[in-house]
Amino acid sequence: MAIDPLTAPIAGADHREIGGIQIDMARAGDCRVKRVIYPPGFRWSKDVKPLVGTPLCEHAHVGFLARGEIHMSFADGCELHFKAPQVVSIEPGHDGVVIGDEPAVLIEFDFERDTIARLGMPSEHKH
Repeated sequence: MAIDPLTAPIAGADHREIGGIQIDMARAGDCRVKRVIYPPGFRWSKDVKPLVGTPLCEHAHVGFLARGEIHMSFADGCELHFKAPQVVSIEPGHDGVVIGDEPAVLIEFDFERDTIARLGMPSEHKH
């Protein structure tokens, strides 16, 4: 059986799991480069919200959706839909769900708490 390079272990990366999400992260200068695998059926409000205690995901996500399909809902009623291959830019304050029966694989870039400022993103979603 062939190994899928998009989901295979990454040498030297820090591996974590939270709420069914697999995160492999490595540093590149001041930036963290992450491969995040969201399983089929994943929904932030069901799988992560109970662990972090915030009403919505308060992280910004910027990167490349390499596989799968995701749907974001914001408090103001706005919705965004992404289907691989696609660049993503998602402001804080969202709920997200994986659509379909395959995992969503996001290659993400962040600067921890400085992501929004360093990437010139809005601090919250504006409809």
